[in-house]
Amino acid sequence: MPLPAGTKLGPYEVLSVIGAGGMGEVYKARDARLNRTVAIKVLPSHLADRSELRERFEREAKTIASLNHSHICVLHDIGQQDGIDYLVMEYLEGETLAQRLQKGPLPLEQVLQYAIEIADALDKAHRKGITHRDLKPGNIMLTKSGTKLLDFGLAKLTQEAAPAIPDSQLPTMKSAITGEGTILGTLQYMAPEQVEGKQNEIDARTDIFAFGAVVYEMATGRKAFEGKSSASVMAAIMISDPPPMSSLQPVTPLALDRVVKKCLAKDPEERWQSARDVTDELKWIAEGGSQAGLLTVAPKDSGTTQAAPASTSKLPWAVAAALVIIAAVMAFGWWRSTRPVERAQVRLDVDLGPDVSLGSPRGTDAILSPDGTRIVYVSQNRLFTRRIDQPNATELAGTQGAWGPFFSRDGQWVGFFSPGKLHKISVEGGSAITLCDASTSEGGSWGEDGNIIAALSNGVGLSRIPSAGGPPTSVTDLQSGEITHRWPQVLPGGKAVLFTASSSAAFDAANIEVMSLADHRRKTLVRGGTFGRYLPSGHLVYVNRGTLFAVPFDVDRLEVHGTPAPVLDQVSYNSGNGSAQLDFSSTGTLIYRSGGVTGGGLFTIAWLDGTGKVQPLLAKPGTYGHPSMSPDGQRLALDVREGSGTDIWLYDWQRDTMTRLTFTGTANTPLWSPDGRYIAFRAPGEGVSVTRSDGSGKPQPLTESKKFQLPTSFTPDGKRLTFMEQQSSGTFHIWTVPLESDSAGLRAGKPEVFLQTQADERSPVFSLDGRWLAYRSDESGTFQVYVRAFPDKGGKWQISNSGGNFPMWSRNGHELFFETSDNHIMVAAYMVRGDSFVADKPRVWSEKQIGGSISTGKNVDLAPDGKRIVALMPVETAEAQKAQNHVIFLENFFDEVRRKVPVGK
Repeated sequence: MPLPAGTKLGPYEVLSVIGAGGMGEVYKARDARLNRTVAIKVLPSHLADRSELRERFEREAKTIASLNHSHICVLHDIGQQDGIDYLVMEYLEGETLAQRLQKGPLPLEQVLQYAIEIADALDKAHRKGITHRDLKPGNIMLTKSGTKLLDFGLAKLTQEAAPAIPDSQLPTMKSAITGEGTILGTLQYMAPEQVEGKQNEIDARTDIFAFGAVVYEMATGRKAFEGKSSASVMAAIMISDPPPMSSLQPVTPLALDRVVKKCLAKDPEERWQSARDVTDELKWIAEGGSQAGLLTVAPKDSGTTQAAPASTSKLPWAVAAALVIIAAVMAFGWWRSTRPVERAQVRLDVDLGPDVSLGSPRGTDAILSPDGTRIVYVSQNRLFTRRIDQPNATELAGTQGAWGPFFSRDGQWVGFFSPGKLHKISVEGGSAITLCDASTSEGGSWGEDGNIIAALSNGVGLSRIPSAGGPPTSVTDLQSGEITHRWPQVLPGGKAVLFTASSSAAFDAANIEVMSLADHRRKTLVRGGTFGRYLPSGHLVYVNRGTLFAVPFDVDRLEVHGTPAPVLDQVSYNSGNGSAQLDFSSTGTLIYRSGGVTGGGLFTIAWLDGTGKVQPLLAKPGTYGHPSMSPDGQRLALDVREGSGTDIWLYDWQRDTMTRLTFTGTANTPLWSPDGRYIAFRAPGEGVSVTRSDGSGKPQPLTESKKFQLPTSFTPDGKRLTFMEQQSSGTFHIWTVPLESDSAGLRAGKPEVFLQTQADERSPVFSLDGRWLAYRSDESGTFQVYVRAFPDKGGKWQISNSGGNFPMWSRNGHELFFETSDNHIMVAAYMVRGDSFVADKPRVWSEKQIGGSISTGKNVDLAPDGKRIVALMPVETAEAQKAQNHVIFLENFFDEVRRKVPVGK
């Protein structure tokens, strides 16, 4: 039972619990005599109850207390009170190496620093005749002053006090290799002589073996010896050699590989014989003695390649080797990016494999870590990660529906969007963590202060979100005429942010802005560009119609100088949202996808039936969006982007004619009235408007609001319209508005809230009898389709079970269709029993994927006969198909930019 605060142990007063483990409980306490904070470890009973062990420990404790070393935790005192045996130690603030390794491998500089400190501390202890016997990351503290070794001498007593485990029990032991407080928690750092139970052979060289395992893990982020059970780990320790560190981490000096390999020799006689020798070797490496052998390429038969999951892509070995070369060139450090020496640009076109299909409805879908050693990409609406020197990619589990990834500054985390949410996940895997709601997803950037600045919703400015999670706060405000701020980049030092500001849906006319985060002063840096990015070469780069331009940029004064010049053509660019498929590492490497203006919502329109058969409807490619079928099934309303504007057009497929219906340049998201006489649409900054479908008269407002409002459904009698309205938080609520019709047109009454909760509710549609309203909500953490009675009677029924968007009622009166986040169509049969709604389990209606985005506007509509769906189908040219699994690396790109656009003095 833990000691309560205020307990007195001699002159020490317990303040709080720090932790507990196999070695006992640890408390923060105050030394009343010297008025200092200390740590007190209460010994477990299996040590304290045996007098011979306690006497021996007291003798060894005196020896340990004599260890005066800056990287060994100081033992101040030992004592006993009321049957409690305890140690009094130096109080340390920081984290254990085990906690740090959860974030991934350490930088080479830190690996060498910590390794030297630990080896030197071991040497000091070994010279005093003290063997640690339990060296592992959990017994190493990382503090501001460096490392501190804990628990010297305790391991030997624990091993002798604990009952032996018969070999026959090993296969049935728990397989949780890292379980704390069990033999498996230490097993992976045990030397072969410990595994075999040869206690009389345990000496300083045993610690050297464990030291090698610790350094291996610091450098690679992987344990030297792994397995699914204790038996398999023991077998690995006794028989196998771990893969060379340089095969997992190309920046590892060969000399460090050699030091660790010798530490891990199975025979103690073949290891380093003293920690002093190890310390000397490490110091030589840190001082540059290994530069001649700094980098290596793993051979094909190195045995280091792990089998990839079935869903991962396999890169040909020839390409993998080429990527290793790029990794090697990048590994010389961040300082290279600002060196005046210009180097030739190296280009590598990489096929990521046949299973990869790049494509993100929002943002860049292949990104490069800040140090240039890892890529993360979006394929099949999931995130995959791969070190560029390795042939296999690994799926980051729990990222279904992901798009728009971006790295943290230390490269250990990836932020990403999914429908309605912003998340983060470790590059090493684990659970995805939801940070906040995000109704849209036009870019995020991770600042050095741990905050993320992102575009979370349309119609508002950028927001700041703590990377630990928390409510978003506003960063920028839209100025007069602006409709969006997006694609932010937090500049070095965290004092300012770059972003794209646009007053129209065409981003060729957008501006690159910069704002000081201290005083919120804004400057327009470039007119006529999007996706602005600062390069450490001293340039601002941006995209205009698929061409990357650069202009000198003073990051301190937040000013551009000179004339922009093109530096790269045919960059894949989405004119519909202003994103570009490119990213940079801080080491001077550009990763991008080619193709020019291949995005921007370039679609054809087709019929799709339940068998997956596709029949062209509007074969001419265009920037179409939000198709809406007329009640008689003869015409299609859709929004079409031309130049800098978007308007509503009608397509009559019987006559194959397109007729423009609005001329405002901002109208989008059309919706037919049940009688076919009117079309409601979104009027940005104004609310919802309506116009006659025959083109007579002028558009009239139905609602008046500066908020983002989207019309979604009329009641069957046409007397009420439902729409969704975005709140300042970025979430949507559901409203309805009563309507009256006369010779002058439609008139609207006062809007009324239908559903307003903490969740994000969207896409409401009335059933064919007007009694029910289907919609999607993220109340469960993922968007699902629900049904409520109309008017609302308080109950609801969940229809989808694996995510759902854009419900559509069939006119047969017993089927409800919806779309999944990966662009498939599902259908659920239903029946009504009095006031209850009963739905069957949804089934896949068609295996064929459709195109478009599921962010706020739908990309399909159901034909009146309920047997076909009209859908946007992305244009797939030969170039576009190739781009789906190709990325291009340009090494030394910063030098190329300097050559083309010199930075003046």
